[in-house]
Amino acid sequence: MRTETSDTDGALAGLARFCYRRRRLVLLTWIVGVIAAVLVGFGYGAAPDNNFTGGDAESAKAQQLLEQHFPEQQGDTLTLAIKAEKGVDDPAARQKIEKVLAELADSPVTGPVISPYQDKSLVAEDRRFARTTIPLSDKEAEKTEVKPLVDMVKDASDGSVTFGLGGYMAEKAETPPQGPAESVGILAAAVILFIAFGSLVAMGLPIVTALLAIAGGLALMKLVGHVVPAPDFTLVFGAMIGLGVGIDYALFIVTRYKDSLQDGDDPESATVKAITTAGHAVLFAGTTVVIALLGLVVMGQRLMTGVAVATSVIVLVTMIAAVTLLPAFLGFTGHKINSLRLPRRTSRPRGADSVPSRERRTPAERWAGVVQRKPLVAALLAGASLLVLAAPTLSMRLSQPDASVQPHDRSSYTSYKTLSEGFGPGYGAPLIFATEADSMDADLRPVVEAVRNTDGIAYVTPPRVSEDGQAATFAAFPTTGYQDEATANLVHKLRDDVLPNAPGGQPVLVGGPNAATIDLAEESGARLPLMIAVVIAISMVLLIALVRSVAIALQAAVVNLLSIGAAYGVIVAVVQWGWFGPALGFPTAMPVTTWVPMMMFPVLFGLSMDYQVFLISRVREEYERTGDTRTAVARGLARTAKVITAAAAIMIAVFTTSLLGPDIAVKQGGLGMAVAVLIDATIVRMILVPAVMELCGKANWWMPTRRASKPTPAAQAKLEEQART
Repeated sequence: MRTETSDTDGALAGLARFCYRRRRLVLLTWIVGVIAAVLVGFGYGAAPDNNFTGGDAESAKAQQLLEQHFPEQQGDTLTLAIKAEKGVDDPAARQKIEKVLAELADSPVTGPVISPYQDKSLVAEDRRFARTTIPLSDKEAEKTEVKPLVDMVKDASDGSVTFGLGGYMAEKAETPPQGPAESVGILAAAVILFIAFGSLVAMGLPIVTALLAIAGGLALMKLVGHVVPAPDFTLVFGAMIGLGVGIDYALFIVTRYKDSLQDGDDPESATVKAITTAGHAVLFAGTTVVIALLGLVVMGQRLMTGVAVATSVIVLVTMIAAVTLLPAFLGFTGHKINSLRLPRRTSRPRGADSVPSRERRTPAERWAGVVQRKPLVAALLAGASLLVLAAPTLSMRLSQPDASVQPHDRSSYTSYKTLSEGFGPGYGAPLIFATEADSMDADLRPVVEAVRNTDGIAYVTPPRVSEDGQAATFAAFPTTGYQDEATANLVHKLRDDVLPNAPGGQPVLVGGPNAATIDLAEESGARLPLMIAVVIAISMVLLIALVRSVAIALQAAVVNLLSIGAAYGVIVAVVQWGWFGPALGFPTAMPVTTWVPMMMFPVLFGLSMDYQVFLISRVREEYERTGDTRTAVARGLARTAKVITAAAAIMIAVFTTSLLGPDIAVKQGGLGMAVAVLIDATIVRMILVPAVMELCGKANWWMPTRRASKPTPAAQAKLEEQART
């Protein structure tokens, strides 16, 4: 039986012993705490906030002006689009249209409905298309109240008349719930853990620990929303991240616990050793993810700050569960950790210092030897592969999803398609112009005329002055759609050339949902490099403190950037270029959703650091024992390859299940993160990292204020003996 060494002393070791010995108290505290958090959080948590407008952008200033002087125009609306094959004046078609209009007008959640037969501007020139805008009388209307209207409109469509109901609330109402995506992810994780551990008990511990942590974390996220509001995708994204990191963190600790038992430690000593080694790495890794997520605050966007804080909360909870709840579970299982196992060939007992012979070397160790024999070739091939995958990133365009990118069986897409066909593709991308006015006699005709004569403008509405005479507004509809790059170019042309040169056009602001999306995308793109720099700098400082090496921290930053860049490139190719898009659940080619790259970077950089920490921690242990970098890298890779592969497979499974859900933006994020983890666990960890470390040699362990570690005489003698054998 082994005795505890000095590395099992300290606060973390004391915490592990307390949780192990007081396991019933710890488990009860967690269960009661999670139940209380769930009841309070989901009962009294904040509602999501999806308003990305605000700040100093021109569209935000225009929106503030409209809200102040045109309050009657604010609030959600629905748009009914009509296509009649024989024309809207056909008696049979008119009967159907008027019936639908009457049912919409009778709804308790709608305001006055203007019939296209009362306003000729609502009917296209060929009389086959018509539209009307329906205000929602209740600004707090729930999607459950709008869903019956969507269903009624869809049911009213037939071969002669097609109806489509569009608008934000209509899209939200017909978007199905997330469905079984998380359940599929949990099932996939269970299968992977069972294969990795070969035991139902060992499989269950990471999953139960993660699920309890996620339940409490999601509830706390809802409560935090009262202080820092976040959009509705945060809950789904948080659950996905929490499930991945929660299972992975517990996996690393359980693996180290099983190793210690196999080395001859008793369960309590094994628990303490697992927490002081793998648990220490978990705390560092989790802290890195939290810091990376909080880097989103640098973006200066209110809702992204909410996303950063909310997702950080769930990572913190999973991290705390890994070093408190899991030791308690280990106290209950003890040596039974391997119970209910798969029948396997009994492995040889091993000691911590045993060195496998060439015949017994693991596949991972043999692979490391292959890479180390030709490190420059391996590094160049791996780096070139990552750069090729990252190349599409240079053409990335950002936008927000609208009806045009929704599944084609939805009413909102039918509305978009009908309006585009009858009134032009720019009808769904209106530009709202607003300006302060001195009196009711404000004359905007020169500005309106200048906008009307601009290439890319289909038509312009007459200007209106507010009731208080302090502001004026008009709308212009482009000839191109919401997602078209030409529409963004048109907005810049209006702001930079047309309005400044038109009489009275200087103070006119260009706003509206389309302009707001363009402003958000450009602001995000401009701030993204700053966020990347901040996250990298802080993470490098933490990694230097952990592994005591500047070179390894620099290597980690570079290889992580390469893997994330490759993931960005794959997202552009699939989402924006349309490669395999329909097969992966993307109805059409579209720009990348604005928040996806922002969210992907901190999450992926943090997760990449996780794998770097678990690999380098083992390499560092071996180096301090032997003083030889090549041996340390080979053994460190051999010791961590299985667990990192299992952890990566779990992450990939969890992130990939987002493709089963309905949210286009969440699908993009899930796909990108799954690809990044796959690249990180294969090209980066298995090829690039060992090759670069081999090239750097002793420089891997360089620190400005200390010399590289040298092996003890005993370790040196053992190393020489190994070389002879």
